[in-house]
Amino acid sequence: MTRRPLSPEDRDLWQRYTKSADPLAKSSRDAPPDPAPRPARTDPVSPRKVDPFTLGSRAKAKGSVHSLVPSITEQVAAAPLRMDAKAHKRMKAGKLRPEGKIDLHGMTLAMAQPALVGFVMRAHGDGKRLILVVTGKGKSKPSDTVIPNRLGVLKHQVPMWLSMPPLAAVVLQVAQANRAHGGSGAYYVYLRR
Repeated sequence: MTRRPLSPEDRDLWQRYTKSADPLAKSSRDAPPDPAPRPARTDPVSPRKVDPFTLGSRAKAKGSVHSLVPSITEQVAAAPLRMDAKAHKRMKAGKLRPEGKIDLHGMTLAMAQPALVGFVMRAHGDGKRLILVVTGKGKSKPSDTVIPNRLGVLKHQVPMWLSMPPLAAVVLQVAQANRAHGGSGAYYVYLRR
């Protein structure tokens, strides 16, 4: 690589720059770099004792199978209140009597959704305000298979169906039923006028 000589303008500019710059102190410029510090000598640490692994041992499940997803009862309870607070309190206490009831026990998802849509739309057409949707609690414990199964498939799907079209237009509030009307295996569905 060949260097070209500086032009007279560049040389003049360089001269002005070097006059305005402060030179480094001679001692810091010419001093050799500091040697790297030596690591402190430490005594060898004994390795942490690990329990022996036995083939076939099973870990105990901590909490819910669906710990990453909030439970459906938490989702329903966290929904904003869109109905009269006094009526909601009476409904949760089981003091309002449902005007209609559908039991989805034993149905598959393919059978339950059209049945639910038809029932809710008919109830709204008849001018009913409070209906009861019984889903059942579902399985009480997870299976031992590799693929996790959702406990209470209908219990999880029904609130979603009620919040999606066409039912979202007629449903005002969904709440877990009082013990007298099925408890955690049923939902109150409060309809719009």
